[in-house]
Amino acid sequence: MRQASEAEARRKDTREKIQLGGLIAKAGLRYEKRALLLGLLIDGAARIRSDQAERERLICMGERAFSNEGK
Repeated sequence: MRQASEAEARRKDTREKIQLGGLIAKAGLRYEKRALLLGLLIDGAARIRSDQAERERLICMGERAFSNEGK
């Protein structure tokens, strides 16, 4: 039983990582250096924690990108 739940947790973790990688590709950043990507994410995380307007702006930008996916 324990092995089954551990295997399920690993599958969920793997799926989440694949989805996050897909976001990097969708943003057009597939070929950027990992250090740059991490820097962007760290900077963005700090900005959205301290600036609600910036958070909302980025959410709108992401929602537009998702809604244009099939077009």
